[in-house]
Amino acid sequence: MHMFLKTFSSANFALSFFLFVGLGFHDATWSQLRINNPGAKPLNPPSSSSGTGLVNPVNTSTSTPRDFIVAVVDSVPITNHDVNVRLELQRTQAAQQGRAILKSDVTLRDVLEKLITEKALLQNATASGIVIDEEALDLAEQRLAAQNQTSLEAMRAKTIATGSSVEKARKDLQEQLLLQRFVERNVPGRIRITDLEIDNAIKARDSASVTTAAELELAHIFISVPENIGEARVAELRTKAQATLERVLRGGNFGVIAKEVSQGPEKENNGLMGVRPAERYPSLFMEAVASLRVGEVAPLVQSGAGFHILKLVSKRTVTNATITETRARHILLRPGGQLSQTAARAQLATFKLQIESGRADFAQLAQQHSQDASAAGGGDLGWVAPGMFVPEFEDVMNKLQPGQIADPLVSRFGVHLVQVLARREAPITERELRDLVRNSLREKKYDETYQLWAQEVRGRAYVEYRDPPI
Repeated sequence: MHMFLKTFSSANFALSFFLFVGLGFHDATWSQLRINNPGAKPLNPPSSSSGTGLVNPVNTSTSTPRDFIVAVVDSVPITNHDVNVRLELQRTQAAQQGRAILKSDVTLRDVLEKLITEKALLQNATASGIVIDEEALDLAEQRLAAQNQTSLEAMRAKTIATGSSVEKARKDLQEQLLLQRFVERNVPGRIRITDLEIDNAIKARDSASVTTAAELELAHIFISVPENIGEARVAELRTKAQATLERVLRGGNFGVIAKEVSQGPEKENNGLMGVRPAERYPSLFMEAVASLRVGEVAPLVQSGAGFHILKLVSKRTVTNATITETRARHILLRPGGQLSQTAARAQLATFKLQIESGRADFAQLAQQHSQDASAAGGGDLGWVAPGMFVPEFEDVMNKLQPGQIADPLVSRFGVHLVQVLARREAPITERELRDLVRNSLREKKYDETYQLWAQEVRGRAYVEYRDPPI
């Protein structure tokens, strides 16, 4: 398996950093920072009077209103400074997304209510016995830096430059990881997806090409009517066919009767025509059996060739779906030792220029320089379905047209130069489609389920309001 494929399940990997405000999710950051954890959702970073986390920290050195306690959650105080810092964080994030938050949009009381819920969750998480050790914290910090396309040193320097401290930022990150693990223990099991919901979602699905078709098997007794015979002979054959149908309807063995009477090619197979798609049967046959249940026999059918007795032996609906697969190749450099991340990016940028100018071959450079298992094959990753790679790699890959090479990108595994070779629509089984749809529905229900659960946790906490924030 290539080293940057997703290799952690949501059950045992909860190191994705999340940054949003209160119970209102910061979609852009969450989408960017998700690691292989389709069930997880972002949580509020715990507030403090001296730090706001590692990403987009707010400069707390500016003048703020006087500090005092505005609320107590069990025994944990929330200060006026906490509320104002969180509100400023909301505005900073909104500005970075190209939108503005007016004072009328989010009030200090709104922010306070979200902080109260956050504190209640954090205290319950601690009481549940969840522990985030130093190794897990170090790993999370490194991944956070990689996801933001920067080095750990540069990220820490930015934190210090904004008036916070690395120690406080790491404490905030530790609390965020604690909260996420607490959520993962409690929320996913509350989500219920019914078969009916999956069926309806498949019918309305736009992201895949989906068609449904019937496959069925008919049993057939055929009594031929030769050409150019008189009406009297036709009537005799009709009588014979009707009598045969009545034998079947009285409970006679269809296979035995077919061998005795039928003049069709399937007579030696007990009249069975084999399982086939509906469109491969004559339309006359399909019209005759359209309203039948499995095991029932249709009224006598007449065609230009003769008379037909038809029994519906089996029927099932088959769902045919396709997903977009991508074939890509890459060159991976892993910073370490004498190779810094900056140097790795510069080297790959040079490779890109050489390839695009025709002075170098991508596959040969991959064989010579890539530090991934795919190097021997020229960096070829083969055909992959959506969701196979870590998001920071896949997001860039998905934006490329076939033949296009991206600028060097940083993932948690190193620095990559990626090129998309081709895309195709590939079929998936009905079961695979249902699994995809089920996961999608779980994603959609997660926010609602989380918020209901979070309010339940808050409802069990003791909350004392003091002076309102200003």
